[in-house]
Amino acid sequence: MSEQTAAADFAALLRELKDRSGLSYGVLAKRLHMSTSTLHRYCNGDAVPADYAPVERLARLCKARPEELVELHRRWVLADAVRGRKGAAVAGTPSAEESAGTGPGEAAADDAPPAQAPSADPVGPTITSPVGGDGATETRGDADADPAPARRRTRMAVLAGIAVAAVAAGITFAVGLPGGGGSDGDADAGRDRPAGAAGVTAGGRVSPSASPSSSSGASPSSSAKEKSPARTPAGSAPADAPDGEGQRSGVPVTVQADPYAWESPCSQRYLVDKPAGEMKPPPLEEGAPAWVAAHGAVSSGQQYLRLTVQGTGPETVVVDGLTVRVAGKRAPLAWNDYAMAYPGVGCGGGVPTRAFAVSLDSARPSLTPEPGNDDFPFKVSESDPEVYYITASVSAYDVDWYLELKWSSGDRSGTLTVDDEGRPFRTSGNKGRPAYEFPIGGDGWVPEGTTKLE
Repeated sequence: MSEQTAAADFAALLRELKDRSGLSYGVLAKRLHMSTSTLHRYCNGDAVPADYAPVERLARLCKARPEELVELHRRWVLADAVRGRKGAAVAGTPSAEESAGTGPGEAAADDAPPAQAPSADPVGPTITSPVGGDGATETRGDADADPAPARRRTRMAVLAGIAVAAVAAGITFAVGLPGGGGSDGDADAGRDRPAGAAGVTAGGRVSPSASPSSSSGASPSSSAKEKSPARTPAGSAPADAPDGEGQRSGVPVTVQADPYAWESPCSQRYLVDKPAGEMKPPPLEEGAPAWVAAHGAVSSGQQYLRLTVQGTGPETVVVDGLTVRVAGKRAPLAWNDYAMAYPGVGCGGGVPTRAFAVSLDSARPSLTPEPGNDDFPFKVSESDPEVYYITASVSAYDVDWYLELKWSSGDRSGTLTVDDEGRPFRTSGNKGRPAYEFPIGGDGWVPEGTTKLE
């Protein structure tokens, strides 16, 4: 699917929802806290949002049905993935948009200035070799040529060689680090880092075992935007499989997890070890990862997780199931509890398809489909991703947990570990904790239930 086709399909559904709502671009843009021109570009297919959160909020404002929310997310994933592949294909080569300095909404990698190729050498080959001990260079070519351009070309060649060597050394060092440089088994070290500090994209990592230590290592990530094959899991093709077999030597499925998605602001709360006077106002959903990182917050009472599963090629991959693994369980956090909803503002929204629930208080937590939803297995491919919504609830413990996704494709099978970028997800009970809310138009947090509604 081409970039234009994917973006057009995505924009067509956005326009359909917008037109059906009867709301103008100006009204919708104001409620979404974005410019009218930006919203117009999304609905016309001129740009694809880099983040899905504003798209989902737009769809909910337009009263999208659950099946429309799933289809909209599917089309956004395809448009975003095609754009990502286009950026990878032209890495190092400036496109027309990059040359003109345009491209709103493009991936961050596309904003980097392309490397300039060295100009043609009009005087013949330049050979760099040490002469004496002063680092001078010897240049062979046209004897009458001005030596200054030759020296400049020499310096460019030397600098380019140093840069390539530095990159190669960095890659070699990174690959040589066990677990990406992390310390397996050091769960406390993982918790010392602010939750969500590295963003919301969780990696689907190959895990040959189901031990908690394999969850804490930072293995290569897998997402809808990153198609690099991870390590070959047990049961998949050997690493020396012929290149002509496409994805035969890699994992044919990727997982992108959003651990800070909101089912609605009314159901979203966070525990924070700070007094109300030091807290920032509640964020919008797209600002939740940064807010969580800034406050060291932990999901309170329940955590709403959105998983996007997509094949890396045209072959069909069967998602056989998701298994919940508990990496640690402790007494609930004795922190303050902050509600994300503004008092008096209603929340709505139905249960989306592919919705599951899990109680982390159970001795053996397991996913169960929400009423009216099907259970595993499901099929995915590059052009047909699946989106799963998981509500994890807890009241009696502070739980570290992660997921294992089992997949199969033909004669291959394997398991991907799904976590918060090398760390387990973390959800804590909140019973008996001091609770706070933030009134609309207020200037600070107040005890929950004390806001006077007009």
